[in-house]
Amino acid sequence: MSVLVQKKAPDFTAQAVMPDGSFQQISLSDYAGKKYVLLYFYPLDFTFVCPTEIIAFSDAVAAFEERNVQILGCSVDSHYTHLAWRNTPRSEGGIGDIRYPILADLDKSIAEAYDVLLPDGIALRGLFLIDRNGIVRHQLVNDLPLGRSTEEALRIVDALQYFEENGEVCPANWHKGEKTIKPDPNASKEFFHEVYSG
Repeated sequence: MSVLVQKKAPDFTAQAVMPDGSFQQISLSDYAGKKYVLLYFYPLDFTFVCPTEIIAFSDAVAAFEERNVQILGCSVDSHYTHLAWRNTPRSEGGIGDIRYPILADLDKSIAEAYDVLLPDGIALRGLFLIDRNGIVRHQLVNDLPLGRSTEEALRIVDALQYFEENGEVCPANWHKGEKTIKPDPNASKEFFHEVYSG
């Protein structure tokens, strides 16, 4: 498993199902210099844990948008399969309307580039927070049965943005509005500047 944190996020171009149900080609580079990107992978359409995550991220879209974060979901299914799942009512196992793009990684190149592709051809539950400079700042990879937390994803966004704005670092379990840590101006300033300035 590759660690992509502090590295340039692999660029990609893929067909996506958009919030209005249309198809559109999206590249990661479309957001460079403009938005943070939260890219997450899920194994397959029409499965069990996946819809809970997809819907949870959709329900949290407004909170991410307030923070200038674009959510992108991705699986190895085609955009046609994504659309069919969207068009299936939630009461019948579908996901209904989703308020962010879902990428089709049919050739598995995106999952492979982010090193979440399993030998059987589906992706682990990888999640990557990419800053406006295209650098991966946070990486989380769960096994297939383990769903992710939208609240934790938002907390990580808040911590990164607080550091970028204030130069202070965020301790364990930190939430917005709580105390942060000022790095030692003599011993750590150069280190933190070099490592975290992006």
